[in-house]
Amino acid sequence: MFAKMGKGLFVFFSLLLVLGCSRNTITGRSQLSLVPESEVQSMAVTQYKSFLTSNKVVPLTNKDAEMVQRVGKRIANAIQKYYTEHGEPNALKDYHWEFNLVESKEINAWCMPGGKVVVYTGILPITQNETALAIVLGHEITHAVAGHGRERMSQQLLAQGIELAGNVALSNNDQAVNLFNQVYAPTAQVGVLLPNSRKQEYEADHYGLIFAAMAGYDPREAIPFWKRMEALGGTKPPVFLSDHPADADRIKKLETLMPEALTYYKPASN
Repeated sequence: MFAKMGKGLFVFFSLLLVLGCSRNTITGRSQLSLVPESEVQSMAVTQYKSFLTSNKVVPLTNKDAEMVQRVGKRIANAIQKYYTEHGEPNALKDYHWEFNLVESKEINAWCMPGGKVVVYTGILPITQNETALAIVLGHEITHAVAGHGRERMSQQLLAQGIELAGNVALSNNDQAVNLFNQVYAPTAQVGVLLPNSRKQEYEADHYGLIFAAMAGYDPREAIPFWKRMEALGGTKPPVFLSDHPADADRIKKLETLMPEALTYYKPASN
């Protein structure tokens, strides 16, 4: 009997893996997607509003806040152009972009599903200029539009066996809601980047460079920016124990990606 049950579970999970996977429009990679994007975006809106009300948002009259708005909108427009050119003009129709600068010493920036973006003032001394900020936002926004957070949630849901019968209704599942908070909560984020797998990090670097270049920002600024990040030092785990690539490895990879990114680069006019 147990052998039959084990076989049945194997068939069930195998079928779920097949039916629960979808091709990512940007990367072309097949991803596990058990979580409805609409529900993830709805929860993101709620969490984003809550975060803004409990933190000090820098007013748009501030030049740095205005810069965040300007860079964010240019990156968003570039992504829409990229999708359109690749035959998916409606892929982000449910995205309602928001860009806010928040007062904090933390070196951080993030983007939630649906285009809800926050930059912390603590990262501006590291970016030092508008182009490096575009590199950061290109990377972070790629995590969202490439469904990296949703992929991580789906992988953990599968591992935990939470209501694995197709899509997961987040609003009716306390465990799934807690998992959403673990993945997307700003307090759960480390440094400037979400704790994603190295594969996701390299994807965000790759397409983030392209989007920044399409927005009129020189992608070559990514190299000195990451060298400044590397120079911050601090205690970091060995790369094989970390979800992130080592800074030196990331820089080497960015250098190999640069020729492609430069084909998309056309300096924006003043």
